[in-house]
Order: sequence, then C-alpha cells, then structure tokens
Amino acid sequence: MKTIRSPLKSFRPALARTLAVIIIWGLSLWSVQAGYIVTLSQVGPDVVATGSGPIDLTGLTPLNVGSVFGIAATIPSDGNIITGSGDVAEYTGLTGPMSFGSGGLTIASSSSLGDPVGIDGVSGTIFLPQLFVGGPGSFFDNATYNGVTFASLGVTPGTYEWTWGTGANQNFTLQIGPAGVPDSGSAFGLLVLGLAALFGASRLRALRLA
Repeated sequence: MKTIRSPLKSFRPALARTLAVIIIWGLSLWSVQAGYIVTLSQVGPDVVATGSGPIDLTGLTPLNVGSVFGIAATIPSDGNIITGSGDVAEYTGLTGPMSFGSGGLTIASSSSLGDPVGIDGVSGTIFLPQLFVGGPGSFFDNATYNGVTFASLGVTPGTYEWTWGTGANQNFTLQIGPAGVPDSGSAFGLLVLGLAALFGASRLRALRLA
C-alpha cells in the first residue's frame, strides 16, 4: 500500500518558526516600553504632553533633594521638558540626546499637579516628585501648550531616549508626533492579530489539503 504523506506535517515546522518570530517580535516591542514615556501630540490648535510609567532611580546620584518647584515647560534646544508641576528633586547620571529641537523656553499653559517629571539632556538630570525616594515608582502627568504647533514650539518629531542603567524602568522616552515608539497595548494587539491571522491561514490550508 502506498503511503500518503500529509502536507500538513511539512507545514508544521514552518508554522512553528513563524510563530517564534512573531512572539520574539512582540516581546521586543514590549521591552522597548519599559520605563517612563512622554508623548507630545498636536491636538487641534494646541500641543498636549502626556507622561506615564514607572521609574527606578538605581544608578542615579541625588543632586538636589530640597524643595524646588518645577513648572511644566520645555526647552527643546537644551533637551529639557517637564510635564506636571510641583516640588521636585533632581538626580544626575543619565545619558542621552542633548536636544530634541531648536526651540527656546516655552511654559505650559496648564498642567497637572502632584507628579512632576522632567529631563534635562544637557546636564544629564532627571526631575522627580520631591517626596519620591528610591523606586521604582509609577507616575502620571500632563501639560497643555495653547495655540502652538510642533514648528512654533521648536521640537523635531521623533523618539528620544535617556538611560541610566541596564535594568528595567531605567529610561525616559520622549515621543514627539505619531511616528514614535508603539505603546505596549498596540504591540499586544498586533501580536494577537498576527497569531490569529497565522492560525486562520493554517486552518484554511489544512482544509484545502483535506
């Protein structure tokens, strides 16, 4: 009797390899998201800054832990942005871009209170809520710049990252415009869609070969 070899068996190794690639790709996207992220978006006639995420201070050195009031503002030419307002402490020891545009000082029209977080690329300094000690801690803040555009604010669209260690949550990412780092929710959604599409394709091929 002639043995008929199922084409589906030869398809399984390829399926496994493709699944592995998709999973690794998805995990790599998630790993990019570790740490604190600020996004600058054009919303109608205004630019809105929204920051969120965890921060771990391991590897940083306290520079000023006294009572200094941080005001939501940005100085793109100095790699400086603070989102949220309130008493801040300063820590030094990070590295990253020294600018993200050519603009000078612009103070936000309004901002949230309580979770001020910021960065100064020139001095390698990060600003955090004054009462925050150690870490990691998670923050959320926002600021609005009324009646401006990216051009008038003097920022260059893109993704900028500052780091101070190799562990999780030891980075600060600034995303300007839509072409930045995808959020973890988007990465997860793309991963699920990819797996669903791959599963559907394998089922369709199996039915055709039946």
